[in-house]
Amino acid sequence: MPLSDLQIRAFKPRDKIAKLSDGGGLQLWVTPDGAKRWRLGYRFEGKQKTLAIGVCPISSGDGRSPSKRGGRCNAAAAAFF
Repeated sequence: MPLSDLQIRAFKPRDKIAKLSDGGGLQLWVTPDGAKRWRLGYRFEGKQKTLAIGVCPISSGDGRSPSKRGGRCNAAAAAFF
């Protein structure tokens, strides 16, 4: 089930990195210092990989759709999609 913007804003940092699943491999990582970052988990040649997409001001809807991210995504994410 996709994360809502309310759930994202309300989630508080913990002692370790918390990983909230948004479905389809998309995760929101919340670090102990309070930073919220989008990550995409995928497999390449049988190995688990993680792609950094961006920081939390990008909403979960934008994180799910590469076309909506536009200039906000880094070159590695653009090449991946």
